[in-house]
Amino acid sequence: MMKTLSSGNCTLSVPAKNSYRMVVLGASRVGKSSIVSRFLNGRFEDQYTPTIEDFHRKVYNIRGDMYQLDILDTSGNHPFPAMRRLSILTGDVFILVFSLDNRESFDEVKRLQKQILEVKSCLKNKTKEAAELPMVICGNKNDHGELCRQVPSTEAELLVSGDENCAYFEVSAKKNTNVDEMFYVLFSMAKLPHEMSPALHRKISVQYGDAFHPRPFCMRRVKEMDAYGMVSPFARRPSVNSDLKYIKAKVLREGQARERDKCTIQ
Repeated sequence: MMKTLSSGNCTLSVPAKNSYRMVVLGASRVGKSSIVSRFLNGRFEDQYTPTIEDFHRKVYNIRGDMYQLDILDTSGNHPFPAMRRLSILTGDVFILVFSLDNRESFDEVKRLQKQILEVKSCLKNKTKEAAELPMVICGNKNDHGELCRQVPSTEAELLVSGDENCAYFEVSAKKNTNVDEMFYVLFSMAKLPHEMSPALHRKISVQYGDAFHPRPFCMRRVKEMDAYGMVSPFARRPSVNSDLKYIKAKVLREGQARERDKCTIQ
C-alpha cells in the first residue's frame, strides 16, 4: 500500500510501512512547539503562542527510499481527553516534554507516560503486535541554570531506567542544546534511518521537490547527498474519522487473521 502526496510539481509515493507519526505531549509552556520548530526549521520563537493542536509533515528521500513523518504537537491543556487518547493510539514514537524549572510539568509527564503505556498495552493486546514503544522524556530549559531547577536529573532518569526503548534528555530549545542528539536516539530506538534526525540530511524547500522524484535528480548541487528532508507546507491533519478507521482496521485485521488460523486444515 502506498500513500500519495503532492509536493511542488511532483507526486510523492510513500510506502505505508515507511509512514510514521510522532506525538509530542506535555504541560503548557514547557517548550513542546519550540522543540518541534527546531526539528522542522532550526528556529526558535521567543514569543509564546498557546497550542491547541498543530500538525506537521516531513518527507524524506533516504538513499532512494521514501519516508513520511507526521508530527502531532498537542495542547498542554488537553481540553478533549478522548482526542488525547486517540493521539496516543495512532502514535508510533513519543516525546514527553517538561520544564526543568517546573515541578508540576514533570508530574504531568509521569501521568502521561503511565497513560501511554496503558493505552498502548490495551491496543497491543487486541492486535497482538510485537512492536516496541520508542519514547523520549525531555527536560527542557536546561539553559535556566541550576538555581532554577526543580527536578533533579536522578529523579527524571528513574522514569526511563530499565527500558531500552525509553531515553531521557535535558535540552534547551532556545540554545539548541542536545536537541539533535535527542532526535537521533529516538529514531534509533524506533529503528528508523538515523538520517531523519535534523543534522544528518539536506534540507530541501518545496520548490525543489523534484529531488524526491524517483527519476534522476535534476539539480546538480544535490546529487552528492544521500538523504534529503522536506517539510510539507500544506499538510493537513487526518480527520478524527480517518484515525478511528485506522485503529479499527488494525484490530479487525488481527481478528481476521486469527479466524483464518482457526479455519486452517491441519
